[in-house]
Amino acid sequence: MLHNVRFTLLAVSALALSAWPQTLPQGVQKVTSVEGITEYSLPNGLRVLLFPDQSQPKVTVNITYLVGSRLEGYGETGMAHLMEHILFLRTKADKDIKKDITDHGAIWNGTTAWDRTNYFETMTASDENLHWAIQLEADRMVNMRVEKALLDKEMTVVRNEFEMGENSPTRMLYQRTLETAYTFHAYGRLPIGSRSDIEHVSIEHLAAFYHKYYQPDDALLTIAGKFEEPKALAWVVEAFGSIPRPTRVLEKTYTEEPTQDGERAVTLRRTGDDQAISVLYHVPATTHADTAALNVLAAILGDNPSGRLYKALVDNKKAVSAGMDVEELHDPGYMMSFIRLRLDQSLDEARDIALKTIEGFLTEPPSKEEVDRAKTRLLKQMELDLTNSQNVGLAISEYAAAGDWRLIYHERDETRKVTEQDVVRVAKAYLKPSNRTLGEFIPTKTPDRAEIPAAPDGADLMKDYKGGVAIAQGEAFDPSPANIDARLVHSKLPNGMKLALLSKKTRGGTVYAQVRLDFGDEKAVFGKGYAAQLAGALLIRGTKSKSRQQIQDEIDKLKARIFINGAATNATANMETTEENLPGALRLVAEVLREPLLAEDEFEKLKQQRLAGIESNKSDPQALASIELSRRLNPYPRGDIRYTGTFDEQAEDVKKVTIAEVRQFYAQFYGASDAKLVVSGQFNTPEIQKLAAELFGSWKSPRPYQRVITGYQKTEAMDRKIETPDKQNAVFFAAMQSKMSDSDRDYPSMLIANYVFGGSGGSRLFKRIRDKEGLSYGVQSQFSALTKAEGATFVMFAISNPQNSPKVEASIKDELARTLKDGFTAEEVAAAKKSWLAEQTVQRSQDQGLLAGIMGHERFDLTYQYDADLEAKVAALTPEQVSDAFRRRVSVDGLAVVKAGDFKKAAVFQ
Repeated sequence: MLHNVRFTLLAVSALALSAWPQTLPQGVQKVTSVEGITEYSLPNGLRVLLFPDQSQPKVTVNITYLVGSRLEGYGETGMAHLMEHILFLRTKADKDIKKDITDHGAIWNGTTAWDRTNYFETMTASDENLHWAIQLEADRMVNMRVEKALLDKEMTVVRNEFEMGENSPTRMLYQRTLETAYTFHAYGRLPIGSRSDIEHVSIEHLAAFYHKYYQPDDALLTIAGKFEEPKALAWVVEAFGSIPRPTRVLEKTYTEEPTQDGERAVTLRRTGDDQAISVLYHVPATTHADTAALNVLAAILGDNPSGRLYKALVDNKKAVSAGMDVEELHDPGYMMSFIRLRLDQSLDEARDIALKTIEGFLTEPPSKEEVDRAKTRLLKQMELDLTNSQNVGLAISEYAAAGDWRLIYHERDETRKVTEQDVVRVAKAYLKPSNRTLGEFIPTKTPDRAEIPAAPDGADLMKDYKGGVAIAQGEAFDPSPANIDARLVHSKLPNGMKLALLSKKTRGGTVYAQVRLDFGDEKAVFGKGYAAQLAGALLIRGTKSKSRQQIQDEIDKLKARIFINGAATNATANMETTEENLPGALRLVAEVLREPLLAEDEFEKLKQQRLAGIESNKSDPQALASIELSRRLNPYPRGDIRYTGTFDEQAEDVKKVTIAEVRQFYAQFYGASDAKLVVSGQFNTPEIQKLAAELFGSWKSPRPYQRVITGYQKTEAMDRKIETPDKQNAVFFAAMQSKMSDSDRDYPSMLIANYVFGGSGGSRLFKRIRDKEGLSYGVQSQFSALTKAEGATFVMFAISNPQNSPKVEASIKDELARTLKDGFTAEEVAAAKKSWLAEQTVQRSQDQGLLAGIMGHERFDLTYQYDADLEAKVAALTPEQVSDAFRRRVSVDGLAVVKAGDFKKAAVFQ
């Protein structure tokens, strides 16, 4: 379960309500309806939001409890997060929640924040799945086992999650800044809590917490996706209606953070390889009228590359990154800037520039162009997010916890109204030295304090709110392999570029596209890996006719998300936009790919950022272990693009690259003779075919392409230990390779074997090492095989407290040996097959997953009949076939083992 404390989705919209009889179940009342989302209430206090979206064959059930770390007292920190974990264990009827969810092939999680906790499942849309998910959440509301034996095991898992965060200096700086900024309010503590409270919370306190807050009158149930509203509402009443309204009264929190009366400071000293600065200012709650203007202010200061902080620090090589965000909360929240530096950059100079830029904002008031650019970008994000019913269903949690779920639309409307004068007003009100938490304390005789207004009541604010016009619905798309093949339109341009186009009606007319260029061969790109990476990263930083800022402005005007990357043998451009803007987005991508400026000043900034990224990982256990394992599995010579360099080698190679080498690489390799264009969503097929020919049809590659394969290498067993002082979280890797491809007879069996052993939330490794023994927050295995080439890899991974590392390693090896000896049971294989097959359908129903799948098929000249055949083979597997394949491909003796952590301090592995 993710520990989510920074979830931000600016706004969303909804579908028009489907027409259905308005006769409601007895006692149910319709409360309000905004842009296709309708709220109902049950007599016991449960609120229900129904959000139908027929365009995608999936449905999300999300239940939000209006309890988070804000409601925890001293000695109780982390209880809401602990409760989140407990609710994924067992019911009073001994139902295994995680196994039950996994058996239904759902994408699931639970998250805890300051103001709320939520649980969600996204699954293939069907009456059976929806009815099951509703019953599951009703069961979790009142029927969970909150017992000491379960707490004792899960506590160590949560503590390991806490330790994982302790490894990151930037995360700890964030925590220390909050602790200094908030002297009384609970927002000064991260929801994961303190180590001592996690370790010592009593089962009596936790059970009381559960019975107090996990009740219908403190919950909001949201159903979003493809479903029939009358059935859904009837099932909600069936599952939740019998739960009585509790007699207890939930008291409101009353702690208010006092007005800050002077600069505050905190210094963090820990092991690390880069530097960071944080600057925090208190701001009003989400429901306050200043929120929209504050978001625009944060964008003007913190956007990349147009933001004032970026220009003052990154462009001038005083830092490697700089940004600013607003944390919107139920009570007054904060605006924070975060700045990263390399070790050879001056912390004092960067801090002075940052403060001058932020607090000197009013000496250079924002121009209309700056405000309009920030609004355009914010509104673009909002309007794109409007089209995703799953995201809407989850984002509503944040706004409901802040005061009212309709704030999700209200904030969009208010953003449209923001003026330059509004931005000046909020900057003057809150960007004051006395309202700042940084790293120093300077007393003053005449304090100028920022008085933070109280949070307005969300219901009063929204009582007459009607919302805007609901956006168009999409079609009910069948994600079966046969239908995808039938809908795909294939063609080829004169230069050899392939097109694969799947047109379908989508919610809001959204469309996704990817252009992939393949180029080079093993010999031609030898020694040019970093020149290739930097060339790919520079593409979007300027063309011969557009600056980096002009490109970003154009992307925002097109209401698009565009990401372009390059590697040694390929470059990819991913696009998300709407039907009317797709031609413009494709034209912009073509210009970026075909006419890059490859500017030297951007090249130098990019090199500094890459070096900072390398340096920041030098003491990270997971990064060090990953590199060591990769070097053992892929023993290629230095200069080969498959070679994995040490951090020192990586830094050395990056420093050596010149802009001339980058430009030469582009000239030698970039072209579209071996390119693919995949488009999925709402668009005009003939129009896009004609446009693709115009943009790419004449662009030929300078030399032929030949795939570079990281094929099978016999794994040499090893056991390597890496010491990482002052890191409280350790990692364990074990891997081996096998000579097989994804067409091998063992491939379907290995997929299911891995799923049962360590590849799912209900796997053997997960249940033993996390659930039973409580040793690790994250433990899993992975299996992958190449297409049309021999090479497969099986990897096992776990994190833990360094003191527990020997136990984790022993348990993983013991579980592997037991599995190889005894094989898999019929029940395990049957459940895994059902869940794995359901996941494939869900993945094909996700727009991004469908796009990636089509591109993968195009690369290897496959149709979706391959998927249908693979799924048929999986469905027909027997436990004997799965067990035998696992024994053929995996062994305990052949493992390459790497572990990293502060083992010396823990006195283990000596």
